[in-house]
Amino acid sequence: MKVLLNYLQFWLAARTANGIHSPFVFQLYNEVLFVEKEYYCFGEIEKVRRTLLTDNTPLPIKDLGAGSKNLPNEQRTVRQIVKYSVSKPKIAQLIFKLIDFLQPQTVIELGTCLGLTTLYMAEAMPSKARLYTFEGSESLIEKAKNITKKYFEKKQKNISFVLGDIAETLPKKLTEISQLDVVFFDANHRKEPTLQYFETCLAKTHEDSLFIFDDIYWSEEMKSAWQQIQSHSKVTLTIDLFEVGLVFFRKKQPKQHFKLR
Repeated sequence: MKVLLNYLQFWLAARTANGIHSPFVFQLYNEVLFVEKEYYCFGEIEKVRRTLLTDNTPLPIKDLGAGSKNLPNEQRTVRQIVKYSVSKPKIAQLIFKLIDFLQPQTVIELGTCLGLTTLYMAEAMPSKARLYTFEGSESLIEKAKNITKKYFEKKQKNISFVLGDIAETLPKKLTEISQLDVVFFDANHRKEPTLQYFETCLAKTHEDSLFIFDDIYWSEEMKSAWQQIQSHSKVTLTIDLFEVGLVFFRKKQPKQHFKLR
């Protein structure tokens, strides 16, 4: 019921293209966010999803986050994970379009899961870009590695899988990275860890960095985290799409917050 109320409030407050008075956001709206376009790899990745939806192999899950609302057990089948825990096609394809538009060189994914969103991100990146994807569950990251290796069998992609508690592995890995261009936060649906990851990544941002936060209305905790991120002094522009929130650090732009539909 709370989610429905949040969505109703969002819908009533959200704007369409006619209500946007930022040239950058207007461009994003018309060229990326609400463009109905079938890119070359969408069908191939969705074939992988359909195959996984028939896979009843059980996997032991080490869940370091808020867990799943639909899958409380520590052992889940691949089919269940794809159905309830993997980013839906709409969100994964939006991330693809954002990366394709921005052409980043360094991309981070916090929460590999089975690697379907990883495939979308890697397909959109420039050839010399690098993707680091973090996961706390060994069974998930091994499955994701296999899926990614099979999918990119004839392509060279710079993907690094990082296993372990992200609170520990993220700060360590960031000492090896000069700057972050795109970060997708989908690893922990609790307020404090989400804010911790956000603060950890902040030091590596620049004028054109983009942070993408998944499930910003998943719970009151996540909604509170999103509001705190919006108010941060380094954040100049946020776009609330209900399923995800986009955060920019464009210093030349006045602080603005948009809800778009």
